Amino acid sequence: MPDFLVTVVIPTLAADARLLECLESLGRQTQRDFEAVVVDNGGEGRVRRANPGGAVRIVENSRNAGFGAAVNQGFEASRAPYLAVLNDDAVAHPQWLERLVAAIQARPDVGMCASQVRLFGEERLDSAGMLVARDGSSKQRGNGRPPEDFPETEETLFPSGSAALYRRAMLEDIGLFDPSFFLYCEDTDLGLRARWAGWKCLYVPGAVVEHHYSHSAGRASEVKAYYVERNRLFVVARNFPGRMLAAAPLVSLARYLWHVWYILRGRGSAARFRAEGNAGFRMIWYVVRAHAAALGSAGRLWRERREIQGNARITPAVFRGLVASHSISAREVARL
Repeated sequence: MPDFLVTVVIPTLAADARLLECLESLGRQTQRDFEAVVVDNGGEGRVRRANPGGAVRIVENSRNAGFGAAVNQGFEASRAPYLAVLNDDAVAHPQWLERLVAAIQARPDVGMCASQVRLFGEERLDSAGMLVARDGSSKQRGNGRPPEDFPETEETLFPSGSAALYRRAMLEDIGLFDPSFFLYCEDTDLGLRARWAGWKCLYVPGAVVEHHYSHSAGRASEVKAYYVERNRLFVVARNFPGRMLAAAPLVSLARYLWHVWYILRGRGSAARFRAEGNAGFRMIWYVVRAHAAALGSAGRLWRERREIQGNARITPAVFRGLVASHSISAREVARL
């Protein structure tokens, strides 16, 4: 028998006051049958020195192993039938875990659950599940909208990794987070692999978390610009069926043109990147670097693609339909 029903894994790099705030919120959970595992990616023992208190297990890495690898360490150190992932800058409302567990236990076909993630201190959503564009870009469903716009427990494509619950049986079926992503989009890859394997995802509006968005890497930082673009290409190469794979470059071109349009109007992520003191040519450089990295990984990505397709339990047509029903346009990606 497992020691706990749920293991909550919290990767951290900063190990600052936000982490302590996160852990305090777990101490107020109505669902008590869980353990918290903090994976310290800072390499300096800062979590232990911060003295989080309570029944918290700490896994210390000598260097930053990345988000996905850190979550995998928590999974491998656990025997719980459910694995929750929570960002270190997120604050969970008391019924967060209880609502997620109730939803997933009621549906054996559900392998993952998405929380209602709000922007911290606001009555606006960060995410109510995730959406995917036809070039592999992923964005938060409902971002900036009031929570009341998404009142029902309903199927969504996959959860944001900032606050999610996964079934151990699903992870044993499809594999864990891919550590090669390092940072960003690993939840997109995992979610799409799960959908290929026939697992479903539920959005649970009663499972509320408040999130200090992009606390560690910054909202429009150089690190984020590179990894989001490179990992988008990884997602496409690994998960998109042939017809979507062929169309993705044209959709990417459209998105780049929309980025230019919104930069000229001072809107969108590219405009924020420039507003933080980054020259326009730097964005082009990160796009070039990202494509070069994807090309350098082409052999590995092709082998992984064949494995995912070989284990698929749905057809490419069904997968295309799933993505189409939870999609976001290239223009909207550039605008956000």
